[in-house]
Amino acid sequence: MRKPVDKVNQNRVPSGQDVFEAIHSIMHLYRARQMRAPADADADAEAALTHMEGKVLGFFARHPDATLSDLVAHSGRDKAQLTRLIRALRDRGLLEARADEADRRSTRLRLSASGEALHALRHRHGAAAAEEALAGVPDAQRASLLALLERVRANLDATGKD
Repeated sequence: MRKPVDKVNQNRVPSGQDVFEAIHSIMHLYRARQMRAPADADADAEAALTHMEGKVLGFFARHPDATLSDLVAHSGRDKAQLTRLIRALRDRGLLEARADEADRRSTRLRLSASGEALHALRHRHGAAAAEEALAGVPDAQRASLLALLERVRANLDATGKD
């Protein structure tokens, strides 16, 4: 006589933690592909950019003339850490700074021409990695996935907790 097969554990509903572990794993794979050195002349510049430096460049690309305080408020990171990152990006000629005309104690930051070029290159690599990741996923399923992720984000925003 054969033993009955226990199908209870084979059909379990994924927990919230399972979902976020999958999202985390996907983001690591996506970032690895995004950070892959391009085959053009800018490969050395991109390879030397850390993940956090890339995030800072992205922030100032989206928020030109923002301040260090704006970045701290947006990211929740330590001000001293971000100060060092900004100094390194300025030293490499990727960020430009100017005094705020209304408040000379404040410094406004924006991407330099080199910073814009590097950010654009990273953006193109990110777009290519995203399309690679979503290959074979129909448009309707992409839209459903995006709607579900936006709902998850709204749930987190609604709690008012970080």
